[in-house]
Amino acid sequence: MKYIEEFRDRALAVKLAESIQTEARAGQGRVYRFMEFCGGHTHAIFRFGIPDLLPPEIKLVHGPGCPVCVLPMARIDAAIQIAQIPDVVLCTYGDMMRVPGGKRLSLMKAKAAGADVRMITSPSEAVTLAQNNPHKQIVFFAIGFETTTPPTAVVLKQARALGLKNFSVFCNHVLTPPALAWLLESGKDQSADVPELDGFIGPSHVSAIIGTKPYEIAATAYGKPVVIAGFEPLDVMQSILMLLRQVNSGQAKVENEYARAVTREGNVKAQVLMREVLTLRDSFEWRGLGWLPHSGLRLNDAFSDMDAEQRFSFNVEDVRENRACQCPAILRGAKEPADCPLFGKACTPDNPIGSCMVSSEGSCAAWYSYGRGRQGN
Repeated sequence: MKYIEEFRDRALAVKLAESIQTEARAGQGRVYRFMEFCGGHTHAIFRFGIPDLLPPEIKLVHGPGCPVCVLPMARIDAAIQIAQIPDVVLCTYGDMMRVPGGKRLSLMKAKAAGADVRMITSPSEAVTLAQNNPHKQIVFFAIGFETTTPPTAVVLKQARALGLKNFSVFCNHVLTPPALAWLLESGKDQSADVPELDGFIGPSHVSAIIGTKPYEIAATAYGKPVVIAGFEPLDVMQSILMLLRQVNSGQAKVENEYARAVTREGNVKAQVLMREVLTLRDSFEWRGLGWLPHSGLRLNDAFSDMDAEQRFSFNVEDVRENRACQCPAILRGAKEPADCPLFGKACTPDNPIGSCMVSSEGSCAAWYSYGRGRQGN
């Protein structure tokens, strides 16, 4: 790995900005819409003030690259119901504690009302809880893209090896390539509330697991370039320049700016591990995008006895988003946080209405944290 300072060099940033300006002018007034799929990139873009270095011809569109944000209310309500079952301890990551489900009830509020909900930083903590509390049912509320999926597979194998009968997983892992394909397909339909995009700044940590190969369909089937980018400011700016050069030269391919951490094949060992434990669902619901085929994972038959969805009963009703909340439209790139009438007013990090403000990787949280579109700015 290179030192971080090398990717935050001010002089290099100025040179990259000049190159981007020159390349954008070559488009003779056309507008370029590039979507950063990953929420980590959204935060990096605003933290380092990258929009201020870009010419007006370049529009950065925020995508659905936050697993907390795209989880639908029904799955949160299901987790709350599981947590409310006597002698159940539900374990999850910090962001998930505050995301509102139906009727604005969250896991944090369920905990305040008496449910045993524990915040953890690693799934292995849930296994330890199961070992130390044999008379309790420990449920790990698993969530995330391909980046956090291998650790879930690891703890399932560990629990099996330990013979734990009181450990299960409520699996909500989702996959990025189907969502990217949905965005591209929907963008072709002028009646759909999805913008037509010129290219993608591809996710880095996800790609370290799955490699760059799964994104090649964007170039071959849809003629849209993808550049896998690191999280540092120079990574992002270099990726924008690479996308510009592809569009201006009429090319469409997958390029890997983050070659110091990502390969075409990805982490094969992690991929094998996931296949040992997990399998594709026929479809899974994404907030803002709807039901996407083969976009979610569940425990396979060999581990089905540790599947919380089969171990526990719950009945989740269909719920609607707050009508004023624009989080679904923001997740599919149709709107920006400042377009939401609640942003920075009724909806703040201290009082989040939508998941985009709750999550540390949410677009609304990024805009609010770094002053973009906040009331008075």
